[in-house]
Amino acid sequence: MLDRRKFLGVLGGVAALPLGLKQAIAEEYPSRPLRILVGFAAGGNFDLVARIIAEEMSARLKQPVIVENRPGASSNIAAEAALRAPADGYTLFLAGAVNAINATLYDKLPFNFANDFTPISGAVQFPNVMTVSQSFPVRSVSEFIAYAKANPDRVNHGSSGNGTTQHLAGELFKTAAGVSFVHVPYRGASQALTDLLGGQIQVLFEAMPASIQHIKSGKLRALAVTTSTRSEALPEVPALSELLPGYEASGWSGFCGPKNIGSPIINTLNVAINECLRDPRVTARFADLGAMTLGGSARDFGQLIIKETDKWARVIRIANIKAE
Repeated sequence: MLDRRKFLGVLGGVAALPLGLKQAIAEEYPSRPLRILVGFAAGGNFDLVARIIAEEMSARLKQPVIVENRPGASSNIAAEAALRAPADGYTLFLAGAVNAINATLYDKLPFNFANDFTPISGAVQFPNVMTVSQSFPVRSVSEFIAYAKANPDRVNHGSSGNGTTQHLAGELFKTAAGVSFVHVPYRGASQALTDLLGGQIQVLFEAMPASIQHIKSGKLRALAVTTSTRSEALPEVPALSELLPGYEASGWSGFCGPKNIGSPIINTLNVAINECLRDPRVTARFADLGAMTLGGSARDFGQLIIKETDKWARVIRIANIKAE
């Protein structure tokens, strides 16, 4: 039996431990439900990604994983809410290319995306597809560039809004190809897609889930995908990098948390997320959406965030794009 002096010594040793370690001793992570904050409304790409992975994470972590939609301000509202949450691993944020763009697009944000969040794991990558209406007289990227050069500012490029990944994919294309066309921002992808189908605009760099069925039905013509390699969902469609080396402008998402989450919690979450992404059922569900899984280490995802933030900062400054 432990005598009184030794017992007090053990208590003193526990009291001297760092707060994070004492909490780890007090509760095994995770011991209660987790939540994933999503900066967009239910039913969109971000929401679908969060819900597919949340379902699988819940089974692996043996705790409910709840998706909480907080739309508004191009995902900035959800980002700020996640950053203000305790750094205990119970609040995650599904970040994406939009947040890397917002870092430069918005003059005054109450956080620094690349520095103030803890990267946990990449999730998926969505190619954008460079599509034209069937009435537009080009059948390849080379023909499109030639047409745009011969008809400066007579091609209308639609997007789901100013400063979106679709908008910036077009701006990056303009710089890489040395062409000029007119940006027409809409209040959402569906409106832009409707006008492309009707021939009111000539080109979109739209996310694959929104456009793939129109491409397969022959209503739209796909000229290229914007990822660095071809997509398995449209294997016959070339990647823009085949003609414009170095071009890459995909949508992506991944999980972050507030700053200063401990390494053991990061590792637990990273392992669970990567196990989800390797599950053939999950891979197939994302493939149906035209998405490719990312996964990888927390460090890999952190490097992607820095790389993308720097890339889009250059594009925004060159094109002098301002937030609406």
